[in-house]
Amino acid sequence: MKHRILGAAACYLMAFATPWAAQAEPLNVVATFSIIGDFAAEVGGDRIDLKVLVGPDSDSHVYEPRPADAIALARADVVLTNGLEFEGFMERLIAASGTDAAIATLTDGIDTMEEPGGGHYHYIDGKAIFHAGAHDPHAWQSVANAKVYVTNIATAFCTADAEGCPDYEANAARYNAELDALDAEIRASVAALPEDRRTVVVAHNAFRYFERDYGVQFLSPQGVSTESEAAAADVAGLIREIRDRKAGAIFAENISDTRLLERIAAESGLEIAGTLYSDALSAPDGPAATYIAMMRHNSGAITTALSAK
Repeated sequence: MKHRILGAAACYLMAFATPWAAQAEPLNVVATFSIIGDFAAEVGGDRIDLKVLVGPDSDSHVYEPRPADAIALARADVVLTNGLEFEGFMERLIAASGTDAAIATLTDGIDTMEEPGGGHYHYIDGKAIFHAGAHDPHAWQSVANAKVYVTNIATAFCTADAEGCPDYEANAARYNAELDALDAEIRASVAALPEDRRTVVVAHNAFRYFERDYGVQFLSPQGVSTESEAAAADVAGLIREIRDRKAGAIFAENISDTRLLERIAAESGLEIAGTLYSDALSAPDGPAATYIAMMRHNSGAITTALSAK
């Protein structure tokens, strides 16, 4: 009897299930951090099962992977990485997991910027930590670059799941059109600023692609430790640069220690104007829960602060 009931139920499901439900299991996708995860969700939609290693408000530069991350990679069909030495933990995590998933480096094909000093500094627990790399890894801060990420994701998904390729390509085309509109919006908002009111200060040098594309200048402390005797001279040098270039605002970042920034704000006479999202999205209830929300929040905060004086 049980078998007859189950057989009838199976026939019912086969008759009325959607074509997608009858086709295959979702594509198992691992994205290294929250911004890439958002791109993957936009392109993959319901066809993927997504795992993000480094979540909102978390710094991929210093992330320490967990055993669960290795298990996720071992089960993955596709792994999405930024590359450019951004995720320092990935090489050993891939080796430890033994995964045979396709590894897609999403900055492939991007016109990358070199790091002038061979890397950049982060500020964690009051100390400067150097992140070495030949190229600036924060390529997503250019919306034009984000479109390359999205196209690379669609290509990776199509390679792994040919049946779903039309869906991935349609999703990527729709989302890239939204990114085109976002890019135009940011350009218009910055263009409305006086040309001598386009300089701000941030905690770490993560906005060079934004600077290149949109013309807002970013100053940041380089190698200044709040605990070293050299710090006073280094901070004084940055203060002079802030005044010489008439910086109009200082911003905290969601992933960076704010103590040094608070000191710079106090000594420069500027107030911290808010928080920018550089290397990670906000939590779902925050102002930067998606990539588009993040870029809109950042550009809005910058232009509002620079327009206020």
